[in-house]
Amino acid sequence: MRRVAKLSAACIASAALAVTATACGSTSSEKESSSSSGGGKGVKVGLAFDVGGRGDRSFNDSAARGADKAKGEFGGEIKELTAKTSDTEADREQRLSDLAEAGYNPIVGIGYAYAASMTKVAAKYPKTSFGIVDSVVDGKNVDSITFTEEQGSYLAGVAAALKSKSKHVGFIGGVDVPLIKKFEAGYIQGVKDTDPKIKVDTQYLSHGSDTSGFASPDKGKEAAQGMLDNGADVVYTAAGSSGNGAIEAVAGKKGAWAIGVDSDQYNVPGLAKYKNSILTSMVKNVDLGVYDFVKSVHDGKPLSGTHTYALAQDGVKLSPSGGFIDDIQAKLDAAKKKIVDGSIKVKTTP
Repeated sequence: MRRVAKLSAACIASAALAVTATACGSTSSEKESSSSSGGGKGVKVGLAFDVGGRGDRSFNDSAARGADKAKGEFGGEIKELTAKTSDTEADREQRLSDLAEAGYNPIVGIGYAYAASMTKVAAKYPKTSFGIVDSVVDGKNVDSITFTEEQGSYLAGVAAALKSKSKHVGFIGGVDVPLIKKFEAGYIQGVKDTDPKIKVDTQYLSHGSDTSGFASPDKGKEAAQGMLDNGADVVYTAAGSSGNGAIEAVAGKKGAWAIGVDSDQYNVPGLAKYKNSILTSMVKNVDLGVYDFVKSVHDGKPLSGTHTYALAQDGVKLSPSGGFIDDIQAKLDAAKKKIVDGSIKVKTTP
């Protein structure tokens, strides 16, 4: 039986460093930085990003904030390697192996795509601590960092239903895989529990092993535009940097709202010109999980097993930035309470 821990909000530190680099999902990249800040022995963190990498203004950036916070506190360095949309399993395995061979410890795989490769590489390097975001890997030296995306997405669905004037909303997923299905399931349930008459359009940008849907803003923009043209006035996108294109499309239609994901996209500098169209963001605090894991290694007590960051501990939440959901906050709080106390069971599949 593997250990499952629900982390308390009191032990979770938030990250504050904003990142504004440009997305680089279609190419492989490396970045290394060093720092003498912080006290004691520093950390030597290896980050294996998903497609989009640092600068996606969403999922990868959230993970980067956690590593940056740890580096700022403890000193040391960060080595970053970024996935390509054309990656094979051998490519992912080599990326993790390269970091381990270079002495990075801990090593964090950002995204479910690293599950199989991490299973193999972690077994080969038992003295190195590995962390993986969004998947569960069995291994004595692996910390599996997971989130209840469906719970946060339920609240996004409630907000969409309450704000929609056309009674028609949309969901765009990056890749048609179980993880993103959790976002879709929660969102649709939240919409329908609030108003069963509302129509929900769903579209995925890629399928299976094709991960381009997480790094194609043009595809996100086209999908969102299609939904807007079809009558939707609120669009929620769980698609990495592809969501930037969806937000741009929504900003072009008066009265329409975009719902961001992973990072608080209202406050992302690169999206500033669209922020008045971002109703809220379903913030997934990947930074908290990454920070906690790196800190545990720094402290000499590496986390392992499965650690789930849930709605009850603000592992996922809706951002109030912009004040656009202030008028419905009481209803959102009521829905959150029911999820936390178990009155509402949120589905993980549509």
